Amino acid sequence: MAVNDDLKALIRTIPDFPKPGIQFRDITTLLLDPAGLATTVERMVAAVDGPIDLIAGIEARGFLFASAMAVPLKAGVLLIRKDGKLPGATIAEDYALEYGQDRIVMHEDALVPGQRVVLIDDLIATGGTARAAVRLLRRAGATVTQASFLIDLPDLGGADRLREDGIMVNALISFPGH
Repeated sequence: MAVNDDLKALIRTIPDFPKPGIQFRDITTLLLDPAGLATTVERMVAAVDGPIDLIAGIEARGFLFASAMAVPLKAGVLLIRKDGKLPGATIAEDYALEYGQDRIVMHEDALVPGQRVVLIDDLIATGGTARAAVRLLRRAGATVTQASFLIDLPDLGGADRLREDGIMVNALISFPGH
């Protein structure tokens, strides 16, 4: 058995969701499995090159892994959210979508310049959101050199784009295609 095939077996693929031709990688089946979830968190924690101060989780599934990883890493959790979801003063970063623009935000006082931050999300596809998050964190003064994901879709190139931005990328599982 290849490394992490035990976790890969817990992820359900739903064809043609949200549109024809897309193979949706549904992690809810892994989240329902206590041993699989614990193993996922342990392996994601083991891949972090510490010490670190904060784990930045991207909305929404990234919050789950960031929070779980923060406890053993003795780090705080910084939320990267969609615009309009945080109550305090925020800073924002716009990024391109296939058809249009989107924006992510974080609280402007969420970190102290120089803090070491690891970016976390469940999946890296094209890398648009993750790259915007790195720009946002760096603009706020964070030292961001690594990102971790449960799933990489390497055919979409997001992990490679993050590496071009100077980010060490770790993903436990990869799936071909979209």
